[in-house]
Amino acid sequence: MSAPTAQNAGSPGPAGNTENARAALEALRAEIAKAVVGQDPAVTGLVVALLCRGHVLLEGVPGVAKTLLVRALAASLELDTKRVQFTPDLMPSDITGSLVYDSRTSEFSFQPGPVFTHLLLADEINRTPPKTQSSLLEAMEERQVTVDGVARPLPDPFLVAATQNPVEYEGTYPLPEAQLDRFLLKLTVPLPSRDDEISVLTRHAEGFDPRDLQAAGVRPVAGPADLAAARDAVAKTSVSPEIAGYVVDICRTTRESPSLSLGVSPRGATALLSTARAWAWLTGRDYVIPDDVKALALPTLRHRVQLRPEAEMEGVTADSVITAILAHVPVPR
Repeated sequence: MSAPTAQNAGSPGPAGNTENARAALEALRAEIAKAVVGQDPAVTGLVVALLCRGHVLLEGVPGVAKTLLVRALAASLELDTKRVQFTPDLMPSDITGSLVYDSRTSEFSFQPGPVFTHLLLADEINRTPPKTQSSLLEAMEERQVTVDGVARPLPDPFLVAATQNPVEYEGTYPLPEAQLDRFLLKLTVPLPSRDDEISVLTRHAEGFDPRDLQAAGVRPVAGPADLAAARDAVAKTSVSPEIAGYVVDICRTTRESPSLSLGVSPRGATALLSTARAWAWLTGRDYVIPDDVKALALPTLRHRVQLRPEAEMEGVTADSVITAILAHVPVPR
């Protein structure tokens, strides 16, 4: 089935809208692949976050195309986008905007900051102090920014895609648990395989310029109408009582794990259910199965748990604990 563009994706009828929206989002993944090689799980995670109205934290060493991935997503969507390079001297008003005095009118007027966009790329978010990091909390949770006592709504859709380097700690400020919990997904962007790395080099040898995505052929293939139709369809994806119980059992088991000092909260459980529903719809079903929950458990939960120091010293990771829990919790039949 050929994927419609955003312009022709609005055929009449709910079923037609749903199928067109799914095709447009499938085309979105293919379009991003024109610029980014071998990061299909991260691309899928970004699409899931869009469907769930969530935010994404991308973690990976320098040079694995984290920023390019988000830029390619923005180029594939008919949405406004802005990029902020987070630095130690960045102020909260540099993100949210501020009141500016106009000498001609002798009045203060609000000048919106870069957060007033559909897709905000927060590059190297852990390089700015907690005061500036916290300026995103209200925007990410409430979809609004309050300046001088006035709440100003953000555009819809609104997604924060933040990147951070997991191996360089000098001059960085780790994100507090309260802010980590605002991210729907934490996606790890690994080093590419040998074949994928050869493909990257071949593209560059043939003239690929990561700063010119238009020349690479990346075009908008989905827009707000597709996202709205897709979100409506995801909201109608059915969840059986057994699946809901399975999600709760997984999350409750994290709270009892001897390797963890902090388990998954009820907010994390609702996040896992939400991402599982989005994945079920993307794969062509209108109901959730246990495999959907398993597929999204790691990216949805890994940043919502906290390891005990002694477990961390023994080489235990959040991913290994969650994987063991998935193997232990009974799967509904």
